[in-house]
Amino acid sequence: MDILPFFFISFKLLFLFCEFSGAAETISSSQYLSDGNTLVSKNGTFELGFFSPGSSKNRYLGIWYKKIPVQTVVWVANRLSPINDSSGLLMINSTGNLVLTSQNKTVVWSTNLTSEVQNPVMAELLDSGNFVLRDEQVGNSETFLWQSFDYPSDTLLPEMKLGWDFKNGLERRLTAWKSPDDPSPGDFIWRLELQGYPEPILLKGSEKVYRSGPWNGLGFSGAEAMMSNPDFIFNMVSNEEELYYSFSITDKSLITRIVLNQTGYVRQRIAWSEGTESWNVYSYVPRDYCDNYGTCGPYGYCITSKTPICQCLKGFKPKSGENLDWQGCVRNKPLNYSNKDGFVKFSELKLPDASETWVNNSMNLKECREKCLQNSSCMAYTNSDIRGAGSGCAMWFGDLIDIRNIQNGGQDLYMRMSASELETEDDHKTKILVITAIVVAVTAGVLIVSYCIHKKCIYKSRANTEENSLEMHQEREELELPMFDLATIAKATNKFSFCNKLGEGGFGVVYQGTLADGQEIAVKRLSNISGQGLNELKNEVTLIAKLQHRNLVKLFGCCIEGEEKLLIYELMPNKSLDYFIFDQTRSKLLNWSKRFNIICGIARGLLYLHQDSRLRIIHRDLKTSNVLLDHEMNPKISDFGLAKTFCGNQTEANTKRVVGTYGYMAPEYASEGLFSAKSDVFSFGILLLEILSGVRNRGFYHPENGLNLTGYAWKLWNENKPSELIDPVLGESCNISEVIRCIHISLLCVQQYPVDRPNMSSVVLMLGSDNVLPQPKQPGFLMSRNKLEPGLSSGDSGLTSKNEITISLLEAR
Repeated sequence: MDILPFFFISFKLLFLFCEFSGAAETISSSQYLSDGNTLVSKNGTFELGFFSPGSSKNRYLGIWYKKIPVQTVVWVANRLSPINDSSGLLMINSTGNLVLTSQNKTVVWSTNLTSEVQNPVMAELLDSGNFVLRDEQVGNSETFLWQSFDYPSDTLLPEMKLGWDFKNGLERRLTAWKSPDDPSPGDFIWRLELQGYPEPILLKGSEKVYRSGPWNGLGFSGAEAMMSNPDFIFNMVSNEEELYYSFSITDKSLITRIVLNQTGYVRQRIAWSEGTESWNVYSYVPRDYCDNYGTCGPYGYCITSKTPICQCLKGFKPKSGENLDWQGCVRNKPLNYSNKDGFVKFSELKLPDASETWVNNSMNLKECREKCLQNSSCMAYTNSDIRGAGSGCAMWFGDLIDIRNIQNGGQDLYMRMSASELETEDDHKTKILVITAIVVAVTAGVLIVSYCIHKKCIYKSRANTEENSLEMHQEREELELPMFDLATIAKATNKFSFCNKLGEGGFGVVYQGTLADGQEIAVKRLSNISGQGLNELKNEVTLIAKLQHRNLVKLFGCCIEGEEKLLIYELMPNKSLDYFIFDQTRSKLLNWSKRFNIICGIARGLLYLHQDSRLRIIHRDLKTSNVLLDHEMNPKISDFGLAKTFCGNQTEANTKRVVGTYGYMAPEYASEGLFSAKSDVFSFGILLLEILSGVRNRGFYHPENGLNLTGYAWKLWNENKPSELIDPVLGESCNISEVIRCIHISLLCVQQYPVDRPNMSSVVLMLGSDNVLPQPKQPGFLMSRNKLEPGLSSGDSGLTSKNEITISLLEAR
């Protein structure tokens, strides 16, 4: 799965205090900080002062990044006690405590040191973002009387600790802001659970909603994104005084953080990109449905590549019969609960919930097995540290829950099984003898038969080889597309460096790169866990290689080596349309003239796909995130992995595998699997409404009537108030008659029935003329809040780009 304002200077004389002014990093016992003044760390990275979040008028004392134009607050002092005016003062009182007071000198926040400090103290904002209180006579010692790093808000910075300080009785944990306007603690908590085998967990109130899996020496078994890489170093410390997780960065110029937002996403390793002036999300959790805690119940494991996603471990069966029904699994054969039991090894797993575990870091795996076997309550064991050959012992007691499969990752787990479930050595030898006898007999028969058909087989093989070679040769000639080698692309993207990352979608990650000849490229790297596979990649290559239009993204080539599947495009320096249109600040860069140019460009690109290209192509996933913008803000349609071609006079088709994105799908496609050019027209109409209003169709619900964007636009149209839909940031640049005409066109495009919708050639004509337009009929998907699709709560109104660009896979009725 990100935030916020400040400044003013004055001068007052008091008997004992001098007001602080200027860009210093400390406050002494003879100074105070008033609202309007700030402290700045020595290297200029962090700033401390008073701010008002979002649209709130309340004032809070906080720390933010000074050099980043999008004010991003990383720590708040008075989260529960806002000041309602600009009278706030921060000072060091006579007992050596930092205190924050309001107009009537009421203390709204304090460091609350347990013992009185005798020596003069000073407060300092360090380059790390840590605000500390130290003894002036000690100087730059790392011994602090108090530090903000001990009391995190919603953000974990490099070198901060998430966990426990047993010596001082402190728990350091993240709590999400209640809303962008209110930094008080919300429902979501990210903490390190104190247990035998500690692991970070995400709570909503007291309910566990996600956990990362226990620390295994390299990372957390269920959090692939938190494994070490060249840019980040992860650390877990456990001793008598402390238990904590922390991270650091090798490249000190990289600005990065981990933040817990109010929707329950922990966004990990978020980095600031100076070139694009935005935060780039490297990873987030929960990532998918399998990350939801306990999805498959006891002894069930979750795997996204299978249907259903919940499966039973070997030796178990669904508790509720043929279907898991989310109740988990039970053993095929009961345990003996004695040393007659044995163990089965399961690999590539996120280890089970570690609430009931026991760990001994000095035991080896053989000793761990014996220890587990002697305890009838022990259900599973593994190495607690997987570095090298593995070491340590971790044992689980009680039912095993919240297990998922992690392909090409995860960890081994040895699970207790009944002896009758396991094969004995004698059984194994007997089975080998039987199988050997059968193989010998079958082999003899095959040799006799094969002699008779040997010549015929050779002839067929040669014919097939020649046919396949001709087909491959024709396919390569038809594509006329360069093939890049992996080494070239790795060099161009600095070995797929995090700093080169442009974004991430359901298909995988997109990287920026530069070829040896200076050509800038965007590299789409297909993920192994992506919903899009090799067929989608080949589909995209085949289609785009044959398409040439100024409003379609240009494909330079592709690379398929081993597990790597890459597409190499021209670089679109201004990212995608959703990056601008849904952001309150960046949307101001798109005045009406630019938006209308974008609308017309998308329409021309679709017309080319539907009518003017060599193939008749239905895109099937047109949305704002799939419209890229070049350096002049010209639109280019991208992502043809889900596109379909029509032949001859074919006008529509049917599929049982509905792919696309909720909020953009036409009704007949989402419900019946029917798609045609008119399905794309519907998506264009939704996209047009979003460009005109600046809000998403999915996730927008009017506060008074609960209608989504389509329904709200239809209501305003019928009430003869369409201008109320227009994005307020358009202001004076808005050509009101032109905008209302576009609203009219959008409503024609989103009509319930395909036959009523115009084709794209008509849409292009309507955009470029003043002819009278027909009256629209009722749109499809007039959804109100009480008709939300399953899994989307009423609180999910602020959907992120991640939700929009993830491909949804549904089964049509």
